[in-house]
Amino acid sequence: MASTSNNKIAFVLGGLLMAAIAVAARPAGAADKLTVMLDWFVNPDHAPLIVAQEKGFFEDRGLDVELVAPADASAPPKLVAAGKADLAVSYQPQLHVQVGEGLPLIRIATLVGTPLNSLVVLRDGPVRSIADLKGRKVGFSVGGFEDAVLGAMLAKHGLGLKDVELINVNFSLSPSIIAGQVDAVIGAFRNFELNQMDIVGKPGRAFYPEEEGVPLYDELIVVANKANANRPAHRKFVDAIEAGVQFLVNHPDESWQLFIAANKELDDELNRRAWRDTLPRFALRPAAFDAGRYARFAVFLKEHGLIETVQPVENYAIELR
Repeated sequence: MASTSNNKIAFVLGGLLMAAIAVAARPAGAADKLTVMLDWFVNPDHAPLIVAQEKGFFEDRGLDVELVAPADASAPPKLVAAGKADLAVSYQPQLHVQVGEGLPLIRIATLVGTPLNSLVVLRDGPVRSIADLKGRKVGFSVGGFEDAVLGAMLAKHGLGLKDVELINVNFSLSPSIIAGQVDAVIGAFRNFELNQMDIVGKPGRAFYPEEEGVPLYDELIVVANKANANRPAHRKFVDAIEAGVQFLVNHPDESWQLFIAANKELDDELNRRAWRDTLPRFALRPAAFDAGRYARFAVFLKEHGLIETVQPVENYAIELR
């Protein structure tokens, strides 16, 4: 009887051990899978995400992260708001506007903690200062926020939007100024358009909004649906991004190799330069943010008619704990 009893105990213990092994070996469950919509096609702005993925920082935290480039650049935050994606890479100015429109979005992390937007002219062209834009053509891609930025920059030099001719060049910012269609472009990313122009022998000069009357803001952020912003997987995701940023800072060359290994089509001069220029702009503490800075920027947007009310910052931006 003792032998039979011992055999039963051994059998039960063995079964428990096998069950434990099976649980340990089981792939991450549905709760740990995250679909993350990018704001655009993959580029050096997304380096912390790509490095976190390639180094296994997401996997180390039990996450199965899918990074998805959108067919429509305006869609990612809307998909998150509709519950059809978990997270989206977006822009702080866009967040204020969309929250004002009633979308249930909230910022949970920062990727690029400085503006990238700039006003660009040809370095050897006739525009030496913003005041020289009077009576000239300025190209833009997206109305609204770019108009507000340009208006604020012009105002500091005694001009207004009525003093320039605005021309929609879609997303052909560099080509339009190189071809002489316009005298300046607003909305040019200083880490891309300036490098594009320099590569083709038409170097540009940038005027930076944050030096010309526009409050500082975060360029690239990560937004979640407000209903489940505090999901534990989101905190793990932000931690993995921070690990990615730290690896980027400590190992920039190895990080570049990881980036182009995963995106071979981006191994060119433009992306190498953009990588170099974006590296110092990544947020070293992605979870953290300056509530006062967000509040000041909201006031700017209201003054320029882009939002109707200045909401409490906690309504649209949090630091996950």
